[in-house]
Amino acid sequence: MALDPNFCLDVPEGFDDSDAETGVHPMARKLFPATSAAEAFRKAHEWVGEHNVFLVDVSWDFAHDEDRPYCLSIYFTFELDPGGT
Repeated sequence: MALDPNFCLDVPEGFDDSDAETGVHPMARKLFPATSAAEAFRKAHEWVGEHNVFLVDVSWDFAHDEDRPYCLSIYFTFELDPGGT
């Protein structure tokens, strides 16, 4: 699967701030709004299964007075092909 450049995080070559006090680690976030908790988890399960990503963290929110009040957020990094293709 080729990564869409519109959904990639550009990081300068050699950038590594993982040991610095700020602890910057490039990652992405995807939201899964739904009408029920089960639907939000189902959507996330399907999406993660279809993409080569490393799940880093999750968060949960409930937005009162919204059409889809349940919202599961996943934080992930892209698992790039080690061969560079």
